[in-house]
Amino acid sequence: MTRTASVVVVGGGLAGLVTARTLARDGFDVTLYERRGAVGGRVRTTERDGYRLDRGFQVLFTAYPAVRAELDLPALDLREFAPGAVIARDGRRSTLSDPFRDPEGVPETLCNSDVTLTDKLGILRLRHQFAGRDPDQIFEGPDATIDQYLRDQGFSDRFIDNFAAPFYGGITLDRSLSTSKRIFEYTFRALAAGSIAVPAKGMGRIPEQLAASAESEGVAIETDTTVTAVDATDGGATCTLEPAGRRREETVDVDAVVVATDPPTARELTGVESIPTTSKGCVTQYYTLPGWTDLETGKRLLLNADDGSGPNQIVPHSAVAPAYAPNGSTLLGATYLGQLEDDVDDEALAGRTRRALESWYPDRRFDDLETVHTERIPFAQFAQPPGIHDELPGPRAPNGRCYLAGEYTRWSSIQGALESGRRAALAVRVDLEG
Repeated sequence: MTRTASVVVVGGGLAGLVTARTLARDGFDVTLYERRGAVGGRVRTTERDGYRLDRGFQVLFTAYPAVRAELDLPALDLREFAPGAVIARDGRRSTLSDPFRDPEGVPETLCNSDVTLTDKLGILRLRHQFAGRDPDQIFEGPDATIDQYLRDQGFSDRFIDNFAAPFYGGITLDRSLSTSKRIFEYTFRALAAGSIAVPAKGMGRIPEQLAASAESEGVAIETDTTVTAVDATDGGATCTLEPAGRRREETVDVDAVVVATDPPTARELTGVESIPTTSKGCVTQYYTLPGWTDLETGKRLLLNADDGSGPNQIVPHSAVAPAYAPNGSTLLGATYLGQLEDDVDDEALAGRTRRALESWYPDRRFDDLETVHTERIPFAQFAQPPGIHDELPGPRAPNGRCYLAGEYTRWSSIQGALESGRRAALAVRVDLEG
């Protein structure tokens, strides 16, 4: 009888879970090790006093190909954001929406003076340009910054400063728009073809769904277990484990190992220098307001068009997904880009958010804004300047029967993570069965 090939997957984020599930479906004996007490990686949701708090502001682009291929979207009970955003400035707010997906927002969009008529027509032109385009082609050809790309497309300073900088700054954690234009093109296409949404009970439901599916396929998931070393040859691999609460390390010999950890850990375990480790960080602070507070956004993001000390965007979480907050409560989230100064504590940060809201809503007071939780994320994404995607490692970059799965083999996104898991599993299958 032919022995079933064994594979270890290191890391229980989205990439690792997809890798493990795919390999188990293909008939391999798969064990996944996760150093934390639960799977999910950076996609996690904490439940506290009736609030559901994601690890920073995260959303699901429903039109991402890998999202549609790997996830059971109806089972996630998605809650969609309204198309577009509310541009907030000192003393006023204006709406910019998608007329194709949000006909009711057309009058406000037409009257929006924070962007020009040429800008609005330019958005429609890009929408038509990207319709039907193969998303894989976006990562081919010359690259540039988002800022340069938008200027080459004829967009005005008003559009770039008031909308693109905070909106795509929130996506790329780079308000200067010095990130690769490929990210703009891919996400713009996805926004035109679908929506952004969150599961009704938090983004953590995504890895929970993947883990349940992986276990049903036969994957053994062991949490609280750190893989401290990987030694791979052309004939197999040895993993050194450090289970929580045990003093002695253990070793496991397998036919192949897939490293699906965060980028710095992946580089340390594999020695692959092309794994990017320059980080983009952010801080997300969650607040509650008594009773039901309507910010009049129509389930849209509030974008900060005043490039000052306030948050990049404020998210009306409970307006979009009521289960994020207890009945009768309002949950907001404010995201600040970068690491912030060491002397900016939680109280000072809440003060900045309060002042921003009172600036945007001059007829209201926000004295009752109460901090629920602060999430500081030093490594939320790897930096993606123009051209970096041409230099990223592939799944076979490590030596021997060691493979990589992670967004750092594609691009920094849920799409990149899910897609990388499928690609890594394919590489393992071809090599072990070939």
